Amino acid sequence: MDTAVEDGVDVLSLSLGGPSVPFYEDSIAIGAFGAIQKGIFVSCAAGNSGPFNESLSNEAPWILTVGASTVDRSIRATVMLGNNAQYDGESFYQPTNFSSSLLPLFYAGSNGNESAAFCDPGSLKDVDVRGKVVLCERGGYSGLVYKGQEVKDAGGAAMIVMNDEVYGNVTTASLHVLPASHVTYADGLSIKAYINSTSSPMATILFKGTVFGVPYAPQVAMFSSRGPSLASPGILKPDVLGPGVRILAAWLHPVDNRLNTTPGFNVISGTSMATPHLSGIAALLKSSHPDWSPAAIKSAIMTTANLTNLGGMPITDQFFVPVDVFGIGSGHVNPTKADDPGLVYDIQPDDYIPYLCGLGYNDTAIGIIVQRPVTCSNSSNIPEAQLNYPSFSIKLGSGPQAYTRTVTNVGPFKSSYIAEIIAPQGVDVKVTPSAIEFGGGSSKATYSVTFTRIANVKVPFAQGYLNWVSADHVVRSPIAVIFE
Repeated sequence: MDTAVEDGVDVLSLSLGGPSVPFYEDSIAIGAFGAIQKGIFVSCAAGNSGPFNESLSNEAPWILTVGASTVDRSIRATVMLGNNAQYDGESFYQPTNFSSSLLPLFYAGSNGNESAAFCDPGSLKDVDVRGKVVLCERGGYSGLVYKGQEVKDAGGAAMIVMNDEVYGNVTTASLHVLPASHVTYADGLSIKAYINSTSSPMATILFKGTVFGVPYAPQVAMFSSRGPSLASPGILKPDVLGPGVRILAAWLHPVDNRLNTTPGFNVISGTSMATPHLSGIAALLKSSHPDWSPAAIKSAIMTTANLTNLGGMPITDQFFVPVDVFGIGSGHVNPTKADDPGLVYDIQPDDYIPYLCGLGYNDTAIGIIVQRPVTCSNSSNIPEAQLNYPSFSIKLGSGPQAYTRTVTNVGPFKSSYIAEIIAPQGVDVKVTPSAIEFGGGSSKATYSVTFTRIANVKVPFAQGYLNWVSADHVVRSPIAVIFE
């Protein structure tokens, strides 16, 4: 990272990370701080340890922490059953010569053998699947493509892979070795029920190519790591979602693992795929606004993010349940809106030092992060939530808590904004002043927010939003309140 900084890069994109550690022990956080001091934007993967809470990597507030979402593209492989029911699945392998005629359908786990149910290597060698469509379950000791290899080696004609309950409704387009379809957990249960309902179950797979406009996209990927942050609970992470499921891109190695074929393309999923999308967007914003700091670019991305899917409904997880702020962060990136955010929450590198002092790090530890000597004093410490971040994350007990934020006008010279509050359940949120205006002089305005618990709610946390609304812009900050 230091070498890249010396080389004069504009953006650093890191699709790697590890478990949560203090920032002075986190080499990526240290390298990223050196980068932002040179005006270099740093985008990092949130991690693939979801859907569990507190599973994040790369939590430092000077890093854009990116979660993964689905895209509205499906590489369709539809399962058609003998009862004419159809279930849309996916496969990157789209054979043109596979007959649409119905074939015998067989559930690999029908004999009670769990390994066979997963179509693990060697599990079907004594099972009669020749010429059949074989239903396998996700999981076990094999990946989706290797399950297909086992079915193919046993003489199977095609394969259906059903999700387990954890993966829910998010499927993957893989480059299978035989005609195959990856279907959701619910559809898999329906296919199982059909098999049990008849003595001669039949099925085939209809390959329909690429389909666009999936209305429930984007969804948060099951694997996308969730908050709250362990290293710094007062900073809401992840920051934003980007496309990270079924991403088609150039691929160095032949996907069929043969040495005599030409490298081409592959479809991969992960927060590692989402991160470069955001890095590219940051590069575009940096080109469009060369005077913006890394924090300003991050703010523009966060405060303009979408909270709804293409169907106009709240973004959901793999079970079609609306996702909380610890999964979605500020929302799903909207590059066009990010280019014109109206207001930004700017942070200069030295502004992080009082925040680090407030974390309780000693002078030596902070010096490791900022790469120069630092002396903390009680007067310089600030609470985590006091950092001028585009979101709020607080632990709230019986007493009120107040924080300030400063916004910088990057929109029309003359503009006015009114605070719109969607308060978290059981919390009163008061913003002072409730209206801000620009055009008379300074491009900056400071406001305070006071959070007060007004009811004993039976939930561990609540969420809301603070929007600054003008005639042309909505500048949105998510609020996460953990009750103590």
